[in-house]
Amino acid sequence: MRSIPGCSEGVATMSTPLLQVKNLRVEFPTRHGTLLALDDISFDIAPGEILGVVGESGAGKSLTGAAIIGLLEPPGRVASGEILYDGRRIDNLGPDDMRKIRGRHIGAVFQDPLTSLNPLYSVGRQLTETIQTHLDLNDAQARERAIDLLRQTGIPAPEARIDQYPHQFSGGMRQRVVIALALAAQPRLIVADEPTTALDVSIQAQIIALLKRLAREQGASVMLVTHDMGVIAETCDRVAVMYAGRIVEIGPVASVIHRPAHPYSRGLMGSIPSMDEDRERLLQIDGAMPRLNAIPRGCAFNPRCPQVVPRCREQRPDLMPAGATQAACWLVPGAPTAGEGA
Repeated sequence: MRSIPGCSEGVATMSTPLLQVKNLRVEFPTRHGTLLALDDISFDIAPGEILGVVGESGAGKSLTGAAIIGLLEPPGRVASGEILYDGRRIDNLGPDDMRKIRGRHIGAVFQDPLTSLNPLYSVGRQLTETIQTHLDLNDAQARERAIDLLRQTGIPAPEARIDQYPHQFSGGMRQRVVIALALAAQPRLIVADEPTTALDVSIQAQIIALLKRLAREQGASVMLVTHDMGVIAETCDRVAVMYAGRIVEIGPVASVIHRPAHPYSRGLMGSIPSMDEDRERLLQIDGAMPRLNAIPRGCAFNPRCPQVVPRCREQRPDLMPAGATQAACWLVPGAPTAGEGA
């Protein structure tokens, strides 16, 4: 088990999740007050597991990933809660210690590969510098590992392409280079933020297959942030559905897709075309995600919910058992009654 700079020594067991997020709250102070962007987020990811995080734009998906890897944009801050990697807390580390964890222990894949690659340096230079920052390898060894990473991620003729520049690669190939960068120091956790957006379907399938192979063969854990339920269904073991800065449902991917318990989850699943059903129109969720300065009282989804009851407008539900999943909804069978409280 690797030690992490800035973290106290502890004992991690095989049953310890690789990543634990506990009651995470992220705030953005402004001149007009403090905006609550993430509200009491809790989940974990086991070694070798792929957890999908899905929801509309503005739900807080990418912000959750940024908080985990310590890249919140100022003035955003973690106001409370904990983030633990391999049993050790990392959300309270200083910038220098967090930089040592990013890359070495936690890899990141962002939506736009051009923001992750320096156009002035060859792909090989960027890979070898990343490798030598985290691993004790000489120049020849680092170059050999860089070539091997490009080969693993499906770059053809890696021995020749390693000395080319980002503009000489297609969008799909650049995304593979970004994944190679994320894997350079053999991290055990990968946070992938919309890694297949804007890629054609064939390239999407190859990126998905690569992430699944990493989890299966190398035991890497993956947090996959996306708005694409098709990618979630194909790739993930579990899925967390987010709405207005909170997780409204979490559970095994098959259960959430085929038997969603939360009305918002049902709306998302109903908007997916199905080859097995003959429907003239897809379902749609009326309205829009609320702004951070206008989160409604009670359940944040209540203004858009077709099944809203008076309690939904007054009390905010927490996650509770809902069959194979957990859902934050008062309509879940067995939910506490109003007299029993939340």
